[in-house]
Amino acid sequence: MANISTLNTTAAGFDAVSDQVASGPRGRKPRRALSARNIMLYGTLLVAALYYLLPLYVMVVTSLKGMPEVRMGNIFAPPMEITFEPWVKAWAEACTGLNCDGLSRGFWNSVRILIPSVVVSIAIASVSGYSLANWRFKGSELFFSILIIGAFIPYQVMIYPVVIALRELGVYGTLTGLVIVHTIFGMPILTLLFRNYFASLPVELFKAARIDGAGFWQIYFRIMLPMALPIFVVAMILQVTGIWNDFLFGVVFTRPDVYPMTVQLNNIVNSVQGVKEYNVNMAATLLTGAVPLIVYFLSGRLFVRGIAAGAVKG
Repeated sequence: MANISTLNTTAAGFDAVSDQVASGPRGRKPRRALSARNIMLYGTLLVAALYYLLPLYVMVVTSLKGMPEVRMGNIFAPPMEITFEPWVKAWAEACTGLNCDGLSRGFWNSVRILIPSVVVSIAIASVSGYSLANWRFKGSELFFSILIIGAFIPYQVMIYPVVIALRELGVYGTLTGLVIVHTIFGMPILTLLFRNYFASLPVELFKAARIDGAGFWQIYFRIMLPMALPIFVVAMILQVTGIWNDFLFGVVFTRPDVYPMTVQLNNIVNSVQGVKEYNVNMAATLLTGAVPLIVYFLSGRLFVRGIAAGAVKG
């Protein structure tokens, strides 16, 4: 009897499958790979990619040509004979004013500006954002609103007062003064990012830690900090890009011997002495933009994660 029951069940299952096969496929019809929608979408993306990559291609091939080949005028043609002499000259020999030691001096000046500015601004902003998100105090919302307003005030409005303040402190025209400027001007937007990110974390974690007796710094270092890697990457990329690419603060708050790399690049490109060497100019531009590009390539995925996580709750 058991065998007969099993056979009946199996036969019923086969009948159900046969009915489904006979009735045809169910569900949504799969989309064709070459549909009009896909052609329009990927065609637009391809055009946009070519639009942004074409100038980079011209810069790279021009930087690898000698001046006789550059003068031929065909900027899209690959180099007939690859040479790295323009790169060497841009790094170590090009004149950036009174000095003719290339971008090397400006590179190390930018490094000396970048590292302390990024570390100090991110450290202060992370603690400030953590405080505003989890340790509310009287007037914290007003303070946060003022901070947001400060993030959107044009820098040009505050240049003169900052110059006076740095002069009174005795650090105007020095790398220390420029580090202070970058740290202060990076604080509002970084604090906003950290505050939103910490506010998006489950509040139960904070409450449980408080019940267990953890204090301000214990919660920050043992709970919040390990969970905040994506937003730290976002803050680092924003600060590295903004500080490294800055020209205005560099030319206003420093002297020629401590100019950052961007100011020296401007001096090379706009030099009116001798022959205009376009291959050297292109090589100098690529050298100057290499650091932000490397940072983006190495941490781009975490940047997207951090931006998304920091924007879900305000």
